[in-house]
Amino acid sequence: MQSIDKKILSRIYGRGRGWAFTKIDFVSEFGESNIHQALSSLTRAGKIRRVCHGVYDYPRYSELLGQNLSPDIDEVAQALARKFNWRIQPSGDAALNLLGLSTQIPARWVYLSDGPSRQYEIGNQALVFRRSVLKDAGFKYRESGLLVQSLKALGKNRVDPGVIETLRQRLVPVNGERILKDTRTVTGWIYQVIKQVCAEHD
Repeated sequence: MQSIDKKILSRIYGRGRGWAFTKIDFVSEFGESNIHQALSSLTRAGKIRRVCHGVYDYPRYSELLGQNLSPDIDEVAQALARKFNWRIQPSGDAALNLLGLSTQIPARWVYLSDGPSRQYEIGNQALVFRRSVLKDAGFKYRESGLLVQSLKALGKNRVDPGVIETLRQRLVPVNGERILKDTRTVTGWIYQVIKQVCAEHD
């Protein structure tokens, strides 16, 4: 059992601080009962943290504060999506925050999903999955959906050169061409902005 603990901990450490996970992330290598025992043991030892039912993380740590930081909500959302085999897409304030267009930490992180509508309480924040048609949540690439949802949240009149430059720096250097192809079916004005964001890579 000790060796399984060490192997699972090695996988966790390999992903780095902030990574969130569930038993599903280990079932291809270990038996389910062994995984449960290992995660419980590692939690008691303070190596990992239980974030909510069935979800754990390897906490980020602040040297300045001398304590663990709050869970990375986006990591938790992705862990749940892997667990339930959902496709998800950050929307609204969550998308703006993840792309650096807003420094405000949302109280509610809303994700569009092809799974059922659900809500989880993570500390003092709410993680909300909202069932949506696949047209809104079904982009092939995560970057494409982030871009579309952030532009929807901003609205046409709030898109200025600074926004376009921020998006270009965040998304385009290696993904411009595939984002253009992936978002061809979106609303007209949004695609026009995406073309501006990706202009250097046309």
